[in-house]
Amino acid sequence: PELAAGGEGPQSAAPQIVNLTPAQLRAKLDEGNIRLIDVRTSMEVAFGVIPGAEHIPVDDFDPAKLDLSDGRKVVLYCRSGNRSGTAAERLSAYTGEPAEHLAGGILAWEDAGEPIE
Repeated sequence: PELAAGGEGPQSAAPQIVNLTPAQLRAKLDEGNIRLIDVRTSMEVAFGVIPGAEHIPVDDFDPAKLDLSDGRKVVLYCRSGNRSGTAAERLSAYTGEPAEHLAGGILAWEDAGEPIE
């Protein structure tokens, strides 16, 4: 993996990851003002996404390219939580702030009875 080097954005000592439960994500979605990003592959996304999510495959996920100016909090998810954890580490390292992802991924979301589309 590439390390963020050079003058692109603030750097923090260590990434901070916040693991959200499906119930916590549901509450955030209901409140609004979050940007939900699915970091799975296009093939996986074809089988369904959490309503309102945008798709950026983890291999293409570059925090420096995200427009974070609208003030929405980014929340990431994948199938089981591994790739979104990796993407959250990148985001946290870039912003210097904690990054949130859905622990257990879309599998946990579905197990909690939440909808996909």
